Amino acid sequence: MTKFFFKVPLFLILAVPAICSAQKYQKTASGVKASINGVVVEVQFYNPEIVRVVKVPEGKIFTKESLSVIKKPQQTSFTIKQQGDILNLRSEKLNVSLNLKSGGLSYTTTTGTVLLKEKQNGISFTPFDDAGNKTYTVAQTFILDKDEPIYGLGQHQRGNLSQRNQQYNNMIQGNTEDVVPLFQSVKGYGVFWDNYSPTSFNDNLNETSFKSDVGDGIDYYFMYGGNADGVITDMRALTGQAPMFPLWTFGYWQSKERYKSQDEVVGVVKKYRELKVPLDGIIQDWQYWGGNYLWNAMDFLNADYSNPQKMVNDVHGLNAHMIISIWASFGPQTLPYKELKAKNMLLDFHTWPESGSDKWPPNLDYPSGVRPYDAYNPQARDIYWKYLHKGLLAVGLDGWWMDSTEPDHLNFKPSDLDLKTYLGSFRKVRNAYPLMTVGGVYDHQRAASSDKRVFILTRSAFAGQQRYGANTWSGDITSSWQVLKQQIPTGLNFSMSAIPYWNSDIGGFFLNNFRNKLADPDYRELYTRWIEFGTFCPMMRSHGADAPREIYQFGNKGDKVYDAIAKFINLRYRLLPYMYAASWDVTAHQSSLMRALVMDFANDKDAWDINDEYMFGKSILVSPVTSPMYTKPGTVEGRDTLKAEDFSLVKTKQTYLPKGTDWYDFWTGEKLTGGQKVSRQTPLDIIPLYVKAGSILPFGPDVQYSTEKKWNDLEIRVYPGADGDFTLYEDENDNYNYEKGKYSEIKFHWNEKKRTLTIADRRGAFDGMLNDRKFNISITPAAGDKPADATAVKSISYNGKGVSLKL
Repeated sequence: MTKFFFKVPLFLILAVPAICSAQKYQKTASGVKASINGVVVEVQFYNPEIVRVVKVPEGKIFTKESLSVIKKPQQTSFTIKQQGDILNLRSEKLNVSLNLKSGGLSYTTTTGTVLLKEKQNGISFTPFDDAGNKTYTVAQTFILDKDEPIYGLGQHQRGNLSQRNQQYNNMIQGNTEDVVPLFQSVKGYGVFWDNYSPTSFNDNLNETSFKSDVGDGIDYYFMYGGNADGVITDMRALTGQAPMFPLWTFGYWQSKERYKSQDEVVGVVKKYRELKVPLDGIIQDWQYWGGNYLWNAMDFLNADYSNPQKMVNDVHGLNAHMIISIWASFGPQTLPYKELKAKNMLLDFHTWPESGSDKWPPNLDYPSGVRPYDAYNPQARDIYWKYLHKGLLAVGLDGWWMDSTEPDHLNFKPSDLDLKTYLGSFRKVRNAYPLMTVGGVYDHQRAASSDKRVFILTRSAFAGQQRYGANTWSGDITSSWQVLKQQIPTGLNFSMSAIPYWNSDIGGFFLNNFRNKLADPDYRELYTRWIEFGTFCPMMRSHGADAPREIYQFGNKGDKVYDAIAKFINLRYRLLPYMYAASWDVTAHQSSLMRALVMDFANDKDAWDINDEYMFGKSILVSPVTSPMYTKPGTVEGRDTLKAEDFSLVKTKQTYLPKGTDWYDFWTGEKLTGGQKVSRQTPLDIIPLYVKAGSILPFGPDVQYSTEKKWNDLEIRVYPGADGDFTLYEDENDNYNYEKGKYSEIKFHWNEKKRTLTIADRRGAFDGMLNDRKFNISITPAAGDKPADATAVKSISYNGKGVSLKL
């Protein structure tokens, strides 16, 4: 935890020898401190490109243990130069100017380029009574360039990419809204507002501000990374690095609301194996514990799960993995509830489910009594883990679906925020709840064993959650074309909030918009397009209510929808070596899997605000189809107009290709010039995919699950037109030995001028590593996910020693 404490008495300020007229400041070990117009301002270098700013009314005590920031300030060389009322602090990466008259700060590069300014007199401390604690509502206002796009702020479902001219009032964690008070600019800087209370973000052409309900002081971090990846690097340096996920988490996952017996769970996995459609994971949703009074008992009390150990063993015997739903709340008849209540570690507000009966609609004559636990309390987190370990981990489950980690807050009353938690009022720490409950599970599991990597699927997140092995999904969204389109910028802004793992319910959770459910051709087309989008998300997971989503619910082999779904699931598996290497890039080099075009093409203004395409990794541009193309009005039945499939005409979609590079159509190998919009035919089983010139892509074998075959016969496809690099990463797949250096890297380099592919000496080693292997080298043009017949393929043996190949 970062600890910060100061109280600046008047005699200390007067004793400071460095003065400017009547203005005074004190040099500290990491920056400066000054009292200006009744406010104490401290500027503190955490490293040459990260600055912490704290502002507190003079004479007040400011103590804080940051829940997000874990970095300690490192010794940083900086100089101080005073010019009139302006005090300049300069590191090797950044210049910070403090106006000793107004207290305003501005940030510039070392070459003088203005990055960001605080608005003069742009702070406010409004007295606020926080459940008996005299504190403030705090706000800080900044001035941005008029045409400067910014990104981040967590997960919001409006469909915009740039956050300019957006107003988010009273941001609080919700089912489909995840608050991360961080924005980053196309200019290569970021601002993290370190506050956990309900917060408003408001931007217009004149000013940009954060305002939080509760704060003993203003506390924010300015980061200058130079580009989007640099800002994310800085944010993860502050709040923690993202660990590796197991390889199997990147395969295909099947779920629904809900499987109702252990036989059904195992039967789904068996059916996928019979159909020879790849699958790596199955998910058990709620009520395996029984009725609502037993909510989240973390035990199999439902009679239809009479032998959970056999269920898990059967799933594992089919070479699949299983995760299970757990919640942040407990029913009154559960053992965790009773222990937590006895120790006053429950939060007394209404949460899901409302009724003790599971009938719909809820019968409120029989309230469930379910209550969330105080996740801010370390002892409560211990109790939570004790029951999770005893009831679920003990039977060999592979991971956790942590639902309602906001948590759900029904019948909200403002007075609910006055509730006392271990860390003060609920209001003061409200938005950090998911960070605390997810972190509690991760920390306990890591302490128990490093034999298996922690994997958590969760519905909510806060700044720093990337350090806890969690993949956040976008909540209980509805099924519609508009919602599908909104998922793209939703996931991209979440990624630019420095949390790299995100996904959505493929097909949407609620099918309210489709009365005929899976029989509706419009929904079948929507589901297919969502599967195609999900192929290029950090987790590919089908889930929803109202109708099952398994592939066999959409027909049989030979049917268009079925075949398109199977095609993209198989493509996902062929891309596993690429994705696993990209995941290593996240862990080792602070990269991101889902990348808004601005992250890689910041110099192309036409790419700044494109919200319907993105890079997946650093080589593949993905342009999902987000509008219907193959349905038409059909017959009228009663009040409903039924739609019908119509594949008589192949439709097209336009995609912008960023300038500064050439691109290859993934499916045909056609070479295209960047800086233009291109049109591509999009039959049901095709979405526009383009590969950047200079890319080197590995393609894995056809498999039924992620580890079925070793990567001893990979295709390595070169996309010429520019120099390029790729590093093939491999490790033991599902433990933390990589943290001890047990992994290998094989670096590939394409020299465009010499038309030579060089494979470097293998670096590193691990148990079970392939010492000898074959690479099948192809050069684009290649068609589809397999080389075209006319494409020359050269096989080369590799034993870990460097080799070059002329193509």
